[in-house]
Amino acid sequence: MNILETITNKKVALYGLGIETERIISEWNDQYEIVGLLDGFQEEGEQFGYPILSLSDVVHMENIVIVVVARPGSCKAIAKRIGDVCRAKNIEVYDIRGNNLLQTKKVVYDFQALNGYKKSDLLALMQKAEVISFDLFDTLIMRSVSSLLDVIEIVEAKLVEQKILIPDFCNRRISAEKHLSYKYAPTLVEIYEQLLKESKIFSISAKELAVLEYETDFSVLVARKDVVNLVKECKTFGKKVFITTDCYYCREKIERIIEEFCQTDVEDILVSCEYGTGKTDDLFDRLIEIAGTTNILHIGDDIASDNVAAQKHNIKPFKIYSGEELFDAAGGLGFVDHIISLSDRIRVGMLIAKVFNSPFQFEDKERRICIHSAEEIGFLFCAPIIMDFTYWFGEQVQENELRNIWFCARDGYLLKFLFEQIYPSMESKYFLTSRISAIRAGVMSEADIRYVDSMKYSGEVEESLWTRFGIDASKLCIEDIETGKEGLEKYTNIILANASDKRRNNLKYIERLSIQEGDIALFDFVAKGTSQMYLQKIVSREIMGLYFLQLEPEFMREKGLHIKPFYTEDERMDSAIFENYYILETILTSPEPTVEEFDSEGNPIYALETRNNRDIACFMRVQKGIMDYVEKYIQLCPKSERKINKKLDEKFLTLIHNVELLDNDFIKLKIEDPFFNRMTDIIDVL
Repeated sequence: MNILETITNKKVALYGLGIETERIISEWNDQYEIVGLLDGFQEEGEQFGYPILSLSDVVHMENIVIVVVARPGSCKAIAKRIGDVCRAKNIEVYDIRGNNLLQTKKVVYDFQALNGYKKSDLLALMQKAEVISFDLFDTLIMRSVSSLLDVIEIVEAKLVEQKILIPDFCNRRISAEKHLSYKYAPTLVEIYEQLLKESKIFSISAKELAVLEYETDFSVLVARKDVVNLVKECKTFGKKVFITTDCYYCREKIERIIEEFCQTDVEDILVSCEYGTGKTDDLFDRLIEIAGTTNILHIGDDIASDNVAAQKHNIKPFKIYSGEELFDAAGGLGFVDHIISLSDRIRVGMLIAKVFNSPFQFEDKERRICIHSAEEIGFLFCAPIIMDFTYWFGEQVQENELRNIWFCARDGYLLKFLFEQIYPSMESKYFLTSRISAIRAGVMSEADIRYVDSMKYSGEVEESLWTRFGIDASKLCIEDIETGKEGLEKYTNIILANASDKRRNNLKYIERLSIQEGDIALFDFVAKGTSQMYLQKIVSREIMGLYFLQLEPEFMREKGLHIKPFYTEDERMDSAIFENYYILETILTSPEPTVEEFDSEGNPIYALETRNNRDIACFMRVQKGIMDYVEKYIQLCPKSERKINKKLDEKFLTLIHNVELLDNDFIKLKIEDPFFNRMTDIIDVL
C-alpha cells in the first residue's frame, strides 16, 4: 500500500519524535497537512517546529489519520496502546510502510504473500562489491525477547529486586534516550545520567545502571546463524567486512558482542555513539572515508536507517527481514491476543528467535514455516505448558503444605528434573510405579478386580490377566478358575493371593523412600486416578494427586480420592488441551521400560522394552529441548515476573499441527499404552 495515497486529503498526526520523523516531515510538509506529533512519553512541548499533542487532542480532530513512524515491533506496541481509543473514534492508524495497524492480520504458516529473496541473490551482490557492511542488531544478532522494551522492563524488575525504586522507570529511560538523540547519538551512560538528573535518584550511579542494562541485553542476545555465516563467506571472497550500527554501547562492548556471537574478525566497527552521529545522518560518510570506496554493499533490516540512508549516501543496500517482521507477516501466529505480561513477551521472543532466526525463509516453493529437529519441537511447542504445570505443581505443594513429593514413573521422569530447576530447595522423589504395578499390589477384593476389568483391554481375558496381573493362565489348574464368573473375576482367588505377595514387595520399596511426616503430593500426568486409588490402599499417608488433567472425574467421585488437576473440568471444556495431550504424553516418559512389580528385596522388575533405540533417542532429544527452554526462561525472566498463561501455552502446543515438521524420527514415534494393549502412531494425532 502507498501510504501517501492513504492519507491524501486528510490531516496527519505523526506518532514518534525520532530522527526518522524529522525526515518524514521534510518530505511531507509541503504536500500534507501535518497538525502535530504524538509520543507515548510526552504530551506537550514542541519538536521539529510542530506541537507535541496528547492523544485526547488528536482523537477530537476531524478528518485525522495517525501515521506511526517506528520499527514494526514498536508499531505493534503503540497500536495496542492507542487502538481501543482510535477504534472508538473511527480514526485510522497506519505505519510508515502503509500497513493498517488496527486491522487484525490473517494468521498464516507460510510466506507466500511476502516479497521474498534468496540467499543466492545476496551472494551475487556481495561478489560485485569491494566492501560489505553489516548492520548489527536484528541483522547479525537478535534478541530472544519480543523487543528492546522488554529488556528495559527486565532491568526495572532487577532493580526492584535490589530494592532500588525509580518511579516510571521504563518511560523515563526511553524518554531520556529520545531527549538526547535530538542533539546527537548518546552513550548508554549519558542516557542514564539524563534519567537520574530528571528523577533526582542518588542510590545508584549512571554507570551502574548502564552496566546492568548492557549485561541484561547481552544475556538475551542470540546469533542469526545464517547471516553470521555470510560474514565468514565474505572473508573467503576476500572482501573487507565492516559493521555499521546505531547503538549507545561503546565500541568495547560491541566488540564483546561480536566476539561472542559472530566469532569472526571484521575490518572495523562503526558505532553511532562513538562518532556522535547515526546512519540517517553522517555515519555512512564515515564508513566511506574509512573504507576508501563507495562500492559498498550494506546489509540490514531497517528500511529507514539501513536502506534509505544507505542509498542517500550512494551505498547499495540489501534489505533482509528481521525475525520480528517475519513473525508479524505470519499474523503473529495467532498469539497476539493472548500476550498479556512481560513473561508472555519473553516466551514469544524465545519462539521468534528460534523459528524466525534465519532471514532466508524463501528458498523453496512452498515457503512453509519449518521445524527441523526434535529438540526444537520440545522447545517451541511442548515446553511452555509443561513448565507452567511444573510451576503450578510447586505452588500446590507449598499451599497444601505437602511434605512428600513423588513424581510417578514414567511420566514424572522429566518433571522431576524441571521441578528441581524451578524449586531447587524442595526435595522430591522419582517414585517407581505404574498403573500395572499399583493394581498388582493394591487389589484387595473382587470389587477391585471388577473395577479393573471394566477398563476394557484390547485382547483376550487371558492376555489381560498376564498384562495387568502377571499371571499366566496356561499354568493354572482348572480348579483354580471359578466357573460361572465372567472376565477377570473367574481368577479372583489367584489374583488376590498374588496381590498379597506383591503388596509386601512394594511396601519394601516404599519403606526405602524415607517418608516424612505429612501428606504426599503425587504427580500423574493424565489419568482417572486408578494408580492413586490402589497406592492409597497400601500407603499410610494421605495422598493428594496433582494431575495435569483428570479424565472422567465423575467416574472417580465416589472413590474418596483427593485429586486436583491443573486443568479443571470447566477449563478443559473450553480449551484445546483435551485434543492435544497425547502429544505431550508421548514424550513425557523415561528411557527405562514400565515397572511391573517389585521383587522380595523391594527392587523394581521392569517389563520388556518394546520401544526401539531410535524412538528412545528421539523423545530424549525432545526432552532436551524442553530442559533448554526452562533453563533459558529462568535465566531471562525475573522471578517476580514469572506468570502462568494457559491460553498462550495452548497456542504454542497447537502450533505443532500447522507447521512443517522435518524430523522423521519424531513423525515415526508411537504412543504406547500396555495397560489397554493399544498402540497409536503420533502422526495420527498430529
